[in-house]
Amino acid sequence: MTEEIMKGLEAIEKKLADQATKAEAEFKSLGKISSDTQTAIDNLGTKQRELADEILQLKQRGTASAEEEKGDESWGAQFVKCDVYKAFAGGQQQKARFEVKNTVTNTVGNTFADRKPGIVSGAARIFTLEMLLASLPTSSNAVEYVKENVFTNSAAETAEGVAKPESGITTTLVTEPVATIAHWIKISKQLAADNAALAAYINLRMVYGVNLRVENQIIQGTGVAPNMSGFTKAGNFTAHGYTAAALNALGLSPTNRFDLIGKILGDCQVADYPADAIVLNPADWWTLRLTKDTTGRYLLGEPGDSAVPMLFGVPVVASNAMTADNVLAASLANAATFYNRKGVVIELSDSDSDNFTKNLVTIRAERRCMLAVERPAAVIYGDLTPA
Repeated sequence: MTEEIMKGLEAIEKKLADQATKAEAEFKSLGKISSDTQTAIDNLGTKQRELADEILQLKQRGTASAEEEKGDESWGAQFVKCDVYKAFAGGQQQKARFEVKNTVTNTVGNTFADRKPGIVSGAARIFTLEMLLASLPTSSNAVEYVKENVFTNSAAETAEGVAKPESGITTTLVTEPVATIAHWIKISKQLAADNAALAAYINLRMVYGVNLRVENQIIQGTGVAPNMSGFTKAGNFTAHGYTAAALNALGLSPTNRFDLIGKILGDCQVADYPADAIVLNPADWWTLRLTKDTTGRYLLGEPGDSAVPMLFGVPVVASNAMTADNVLAASLANAATFYNRKGVVIELSDSDSDNFTKNLVTIRAERRCMLAVERPAAVIYGDLTPA
């Protein structure tokens, strides 16, 4: 009976490994795990626990006398009883290797408590910024592009026989290095071998960690090696330039964030780069979203409204990559290009440091990419409540 249950457990572990591989592939291609795959993993985990409970019950039915007859089953006793040791002791071979089946130290996935299926994860941000940008592949460690500095347009009506006016363009060659974003973690070989679902989950979190850093760098990257060159790096944006006094002089309120955002959107249009996105910190967005009029009604719609967040007809992107009390409005379609040198790669090694002697595996996640802000005039950025 126990042998049949063990075979069932082995079959489930194989299915879990297959589902973990499928989940990792879905996350790489779609950015999430499908509900069907997650349900399959949860169901397999539940069945695994049920079979483990049956094994425990069978073991508990044994009598004390049976336990006594069992004798010494310590690792040392098992070693001296095994065939390889007997061959070694008899001079038939020069060394002996014995694999200890230790299911105690690797408690995750092997205990018989009332285990709930799945893994309770930490926070997981929904990535939006990279999806809004034009994306191109690159096979180099840097990207060069020629950026227009000044275009002097002298085009004018000219009479017959009169010299035509000359226009002028000045440009700059810009070189942006591809950034490498990576991190690593160590797990035991036992965990990697015995807990396929947990190992796959760790891999997914490693991928998430890399992409989280990329999301932050798109906005905050300083451009100082090894950082990416983000939208808020000096030279990659046009400051909105408004002070409280300037807004007052225009008949606008410096404490009314709607006024400032509306003015910035107007400036984008004046520059011939109509904004297609407004980026705000989630806390600032919800301050605006909860603003009410004098009658207590929400200015941006009732709580039941599920429309895309918008201000003055322009979509709002609420991201923690943007620091609080700042606002960025941009024509992302014109402003920048995101270059991918290499997608997130997961690599495992047991040869790192003292991994071999400690039975550890190092998992490394790495990605190479960069942001080229080709038209800073298409990006307007600054304080949301200027002094």
